[in-house]
Amino acid sequence: MRRGAAYSLRRRLLAWLLAPLVLVGLLALADTYREAVATANTVSDRVLAGSALAIAERVVVGEGAALEVDIPYVALEMLTSAAQDRVFYRVDGPPGTFITGYETLPTIEGVARETTAYADSTFRGEPIRLAVLARSASTGTSSIPFVVTVAETTIARSQLARAILIRSALRLGVLIAGAALIVWFAVTASLRPLYRLRDAIAERSPDDLKPIEQVVPQEVRGLVDTVNSFISRLNSALEAMRHFTGNASHQLRTPMAIIRTQLALSSRANSLEEARAAARAGDEAVAHAERILAQLLLLAKIDAAASEKLKSLETLNLTALARDIATDHIMRANVAGIDLGFEGGEELFVRAEPLLMGELIRNLIDNAITYAGSGAEVTVRVARADGVLLEVEDNGPGLSAEEISRVRRRFARGGDTAKPGAGLGLPIVEEIATLFGGSLGLSQAAGRRGLSVKVLFPQAFSTSEMTVGDPGAAV
Repeated sequence: MRRGAAYSLRRRLLAWLLAPLVLVGLLALADTYREAVATANTVSDRVLAGSALAIAERVVVGEGAALEVDIPYVALEMLTSAAQDRVFYRVDGPPGTFITGYETLPTIEGVARETTAYADSTFRGEPIRLAVLARSASTGTSSIPFVVTVAETTIARSQLARAILIRSALRLGVLIAGAALIVWFAVTASLRPLYRLRDAIAERSPDDLKPIEQVVPQEVRGLVDTVNSFISRLNSALEAMRHFTGNASHQLRTPMAIIRTQLALSSRANSLEEARAAARAGDEAVAHAERILAQLLLLAKIDAAASEKLKSLETLNLTALARDIATDHIMRANVAGIDLGFEGGEELFVRAEPLLMGELIRNLIDNAITYAGSGAEVTVRVARADGVLLEVEDNGPGLSAEEISRVRRRFARGGDTAKPGAGLGLPIVEEIATLFGGSLGLSQAAGRRGLSVKVLFPQAFSTSEMTVGDPGAAV
């Protein structure tokens, strides 16, 4: 599995927190600029309206009913600004009549009487803001309409909007920078327990597998608990490995010592018969070592299967499998003077891995043949009992209650310890049974003589429950 590139949690948190803040700030600046322009226009429009009203107050009806206007200086003076905006005006009489001012200055058509209208336009290549006031002058018997248009360039109002925007941007920038510093220090302070946890783990000896006792935030507590659980499982696995390795070394040391002894005896033998006897004893020791190694390899296979959770189990005919393996052991049982039989009329099925299930059955039969003794009877039985029951029963010497509880442990033996064996048979049976959801039980056989070993598995189905086309039918 390829690891991704490492990244800084502090920088990532800072980016996630500040990016939305910057985006909101930009939206706020856009809204601030819109409001600044509207504010500048409102302020300037009031001044323009005042100038237009001052001019309109000076429009009078002269001789011949003609309109005359005396432009007051104060009307234009109020429009002057530090930005050196330029001011323009025009006064129009009845439609088509120009009275005074800048004749080419744009105006607004259709303004209602006694109202003021505003608009943006251009004049002489410059942007301007217009204020148009429609009034009428009385002649005593009638009234003459006129329109006053006042305009100024937009330098001052643009500078005002820009100043408001810049000040808002500066304040927002200070706010974001302050937020970044606060987030940086807050994240650093929040991550400090993780740094302490890292240092505590880094300073540990490889042999120190005690649980981690470190004060961490609640959000990280689950991670620490998971690590502690893993450490506990690892410690248990290492302890089991050390125990297993020590026992395996002890078990293999004995046959190795016997082999060396017999080799030494054969080299000093005075006759061919003595040499052959030493060779036979050495061969038996080699066979014993081979059995131990085979059992150890089987245990390793079981551990590997358990770690992989046996992704692909098969539906096995346990009745047929047990019957076939028992048949294969009849010759060995006859040589040992044991009557080996099989009971099981109903075909019963379980979910298991064929090779491991075969090893389970062989171990049970081998144990019974080895320890039941000459003249004993050994029965392999498959029956229905709250599942599928596999039983190997003998009428040999059996085991005491203390021995029954002990022989379930690895390398522990009961009965006649002079007979070949490594004390791994029943532990292997129990581990395989557990792997397939089964359970192992040991008890005295019927008649309180001998030993009964029972393994109960969950039932898949029986022959009577099979239907045409069932995938388990072809096993």
